[in-house]
Amino acid sequence: MTKLKRALWSEALGSFLLFACVIGSGIMGERLSGGNVAIALLGNTLATGALLFVLITMLGPVSGAHFNPAVTLIMRLRGEIDTQGGLAYVAAQMVGGIAGVWVAHAMFDLPVWQVSTHGRTGAGQWLGEAVATFGLILTILGTAKHRHVWVPPGVAFYIVAAYWFTSSTSFANPAITIARALSDTFAGIAPAHVPAFIAAQFTGALAAHFAAMVLFPQEDET
Repeated sequence: MTKLKRALWSEALGSFLLFACVIGSGIMGERLSGGNVAIALLGNTLATGALLFVLITMLGPVSGAHFNPAVTLIMRLRGEIDTQGGLAYVAAQMVGGIAGVWVAHAMFDLPVWQVSTHGRTGAGQWLGEAVATFGLILTILGTAKHRHVWVPPGVAFYIVAAYWFTSSTSFANPAITIARALSDTFAGIAPAHVPAFIAAQFTGALAAHFAAMVLFPQEDET
């Protein structure tokens, strides 16, 4: 199997497990919390952060563990992946991620095919998504530059924090935003509200890219 094929399987599998975790832990949290949304969100947060640490540690050496088109875009801009490879990464993320959502539904005896009715919109939430994605990309680039071994815990800790300090609960990922529109559960988002979230995410990612060019230059100045 070629290096690219292994990387695509890694992106698909990682997205499958991550997206299943986000949806599944949201369902479990809501069922066990007795209507307490804060407890449900806490369960969703801890499960997602823990699995991110595992997935990035395990699959990072294979594909870079993007699991996120915004991350793939920035890596393309930085010349770490070519356009064809980047598009293939995004396709693998989407296919694996949506499959993960559907498996999460099946595990909890819910209809596999769903469309979310959970409204998430407004300037505050869009700003929250831009900030969440900005911080995620900056975390990845900064830790990769200075403390590479800290990328898995750095990303995991950042997402745990961003679930709570951003108004949108930090989707920070265009692929998972689309996939969550296919789940009418705790973690869902209404399809009509997806485009604005994605626009905010890419805006935040690009802002982080330019900030990183100043803070973490790829070539040290002499």
